[in-house]
Amino acid sequence: SSGINAEWPLRPGKNILYDDTTITRMEMVTKHCGMTYSGMGTDFRVLVRKARKIAQQYFLQYSEEIPVSQLVQRIANVMQEYTHSGGVRPFGVSLLVAGFDEDTPYLVQCDPSGAYFAWKATAMGKNHINGKTFLERRYNAELELEDAVHTAILTLKEGFEGQMTEDNIEIGITTKDGYRKLSRSDVKDYLAALS
Repeated sequence: SSGINAEWPLRPGKNILYDDTTITRMEMVTKHCGMTYSGMGTDFRVLVRKARKIAQQYFLQYSEEIPVSQLVQRIANVMQEYTHSGGVRPFGVSLLVAGFDEDTPYLVQCDPSGAYFAWKATAMGKNHINGKTFLERRYNAELELEDAVHTAILTLKEGFEGQMTEDNIEIGITTKDGYRKLSRSDVKDYLAALS
């Protein structure tokens, strides 16, 4: 496969004074790794900051980017520590980490318990069961990037409530060239192609 993509619905504020461009549920951690979540946004921000710090420490020590598997393992360790430390609560968030090491794509889900699982394709969140069922029928290891994005959008539509627009979903892509988040106009083009 030429890349991994992930996406999810955004929940923009109902108030017309609210700037919905400030809402993001996907963050770059390293040049080749992005992360999204299901759960509490504040906990996600803490873990993104921690992941970036871990990646930077690794880079300063070894002069190369941290392998995705090591980054996930270290973040999972942080999450697991919070399940049994006094005076703190466990993180209320599941993470989905998409990354690329040399020729190997990674898609790893990390649960609040610190358990993590590698996937070829997955869904998480409110309607994850429908999403996973849809992916089991549609997934093919030979999918090209464009087809993978279309499949991801169709998967999201399986449980999406309301009208899906470029304002309420985000798409991130990780390839050998690195991680990038698609612009709203690119997302609009993908949605138009499926209509």
